[in-house]
Amino acid sequence: MKPWIKRALMGLFGATIVAGSLTACSSSYHHRGPMSAEKMSEVRGKVVDRVSSKLDLNDAQKLKLNALADKMEAQRAAFVGKTADPRADMQAIVSGDKFDRVRAQSLLDEKTRAVQANSPEVITALADFYDSLNPEQQQKVRELMQRRKGWMVRG
Repeated sequence: MKPWIKRALMGLFGATIVAGSLTACSSSYHHRGPMSAEKMSEVRGKVVDRVSSKLDLNDAQKLKLNALADKMEAQRAAFVGKTADPRADMQAIVSGDKFDRVRAQSLLDEKTRAVQANSPEVITALADFYDSLNPEQQQKVRELMQRRKGWMVRG
């Protein structure tokens, strides 16, 4: 695999993990609880539709995009885990007069295992989707990634 493809895939994968973790940690703030299955399905549909229209995907490519969305959703579910409220976990770590290092490390280990366990499937689905794009669509993906410098950057 060419180095620029590896970098693009790793950048996209990293952005996915960051977005998933931010969604997981911030869901109780923005939505007053974890996102419902209906809301998650609605958001996923909008994202898939938007990507499909921006890249002008054919039916086979849409199937691969949906497979990628399935894997990313499974990755997010594994990352969030059985915790009903991620903020409560963080609050418990700092609730005492000393930072609970053991609990923080345990939480980090749990999240890391979840990411590592599902990452090969997500990478495979992402590679399958990207490889199904024609050269013009791949170029458009690269341009969109160049244009977007980060979620906190303005201008």
